[in-house]
Amino acid sequence: MNKRLIFLTTFVVMSAIGVQSCAGGTSPQAEAPTNEPASPTQQATAPTSDETGTLQIRANGEDFIRQGFVSKDGWQIDFDHVYVNLDQITAYQTDPPFDPEADQSIDAKAQTEVRLEGIKTIDLAEGGEDAEPILVGEVEAPVGRYNALSWQMVKAPDGPAAGYPLMLQGTASKDGQSVDFTLRFDEELSFTCGDFVGDERKGIVQAGQTADLEATFHFDHLFGDADTPAEDALNTGALGFDPLAAIAENGQLDADLATLEKQLSPEDYTKLVEILPSLGHVGEGHCQETTLTS
Repeated sequence: MNKRLIFLTTFVVMSAIGVQSCAGGTSPQAEAPTNEPASPTQQATAPTSDETGTLQIRANGEDFIRQGFVSKDGWQIDFDHVYVNLDQITAYQTDPPFDPEADQSIDAKAQTEVRLEGIKTIDLAEGGEDAEPILVGEVEAPVGRYNALSWQMVKAPDGPAAGYPLMLQGTASKDGQSVDFTLRFDEELSFTCGDFVGDERKGIVQAGQTADLEATFHFDHLFGDADTPAEDALNTGALGFDPLAAIAENGQLDADLATLEKQLSPEDYTKLVEILPSLGHVGEGHCQETTLTS
């Protein structure tokens, strides 16, 4: 079963006890395991000792990127590379927990923070179909629960995606038609996210041990998902692949945002640009998004 589907099944159960998701309209909170205190606030406290552990930061394009999927309009989409270029990746212990749905700065709530230094280019399609989320880096961190994560998606200074924060390469196929695509997005974005929402709790650093947090990217928001009802907000808000296939030539599409603005309809281009800030999540948890440049 698709891993995302497994999670969604878990999430339905979680929703019944008050956990909120990507589809929800209010602040997400992680489910509390039965052997731990229920209140995130109780755990979002500053460290009381000098003990440290290791905090790993991972990036995850989900099974949609690793295994491919069928878009809302019936295109089988498989990815060769999905490059994201991340900077200023910072994890926080906040008290009270940071609410990305509220109009507040995380700085006022941060009790402790740790940062990965330097710009990191990650290929979310790296590894096999069952590969683990990509390790971006790790840092020595004071013990405690890291319940917020922020990062910027900036233009890569070099490498295969040089000049772009996000680049997708792959093949889309439907009814005997095939399109090899390279999509280059040069919009720089900043994501400030609350607690990781998933089927396990993340970010709890204990002395001498390793924990992790995850920057998650929801590419089904861009293409939609045939396994989700057509009337679902995920699909009604997604671009799909039909508009992109329509501007491909001889089975090839290599386009940046400027090219897409010229060739897509105004409605489709506006939808595309509006989708990009919604890609960043922490599991199913929400983020505040800020456009840095366009």
